[in-house]
Amino acid sequence: MRWSFRLGKVAGTEVRVHLTFFILLAAFGWMFYGEGGVAAAVDGVVFIVAVFGCVLLHEFGHTLTAAKFGIRTPDITLLPIGGLARLERMPENPVQELLVALAGPAVNVGIAGVLFVIVGFPNPPADIGSILQIPFGQRLLVVNISLVLFNMIPAFPMDGGRVLRALLAMLISYGRATEVAATIGQLLAVLGAIFAINSGALLLVLISLFIFLAARRESRMVQARITLAAVPWVELETDEARDFPDHEVPR
Repeated sequence: MRWSFRLGKVAGTEVRVHLTFFILLAAFGWMFYGEGGVAAAVDGVVFIVAVFGCVLLHEFGHTLTAAKFGIRTPDITLLPIGGLARLERMPENPVQELLVALAGPAVNVGIAGVLFVIVGFPNPPADIGSILQIPFGQRLLVVNISLVLFNMIPAFPMDGGRVLRALLAMLISYGRATEVAATIGQLLAVLGAIFAINSGALLLVLISLFIFLAARRESRMVQARITLAAVPWVELETDEARDFPDHEVPR
């Protein structure tokens, strides 16, 4: 991905961070500085880094589970809207896709469980401005629970949307399951964008746009792959022979 920088390689997967991530850190640092000075800025930036550390572990949950089914993940990129694991392909076996999709949120459940044992659950803050007063570990616990709930929204191609497609594919064809999941995902993305615009949440608008475009793109790719798979090889070979009359047909 353009404008991304390599951090290292783990289990054969390259970890990258996008330039805009540093812009996000700077923006949050400035906001926290305005709330409580240097100490608040440092605490806030470290907290954002910790959150994205959890996001990275979430993505490795997908990656390592996919590897069990022979699917490589060339790289994971951290973006302001979250993490993006670039799997070579998604498994078309519904059970395998279900396991890969659930693996990411399962990691966040595990992190939240460990944090709950160590720091306990925080008391609800009186208002949004009081969140910074919650201890660091408890804040991170709440974020991991939020990541689970958010990612399990059935908006394809988010984790919840992939779970939906996997379940649908157990009942109907893979292509039709993709169409239904993508349509639901795009509808939820539009609703999310409307809510975000009314709330002034720019980041949520970007996430909604990403979901809408990604759902349409993956749906088209799946339908194209299914269409090509239905074309007999003999027919393709005949077409190629017409294109290369004096040469061996490419194999």
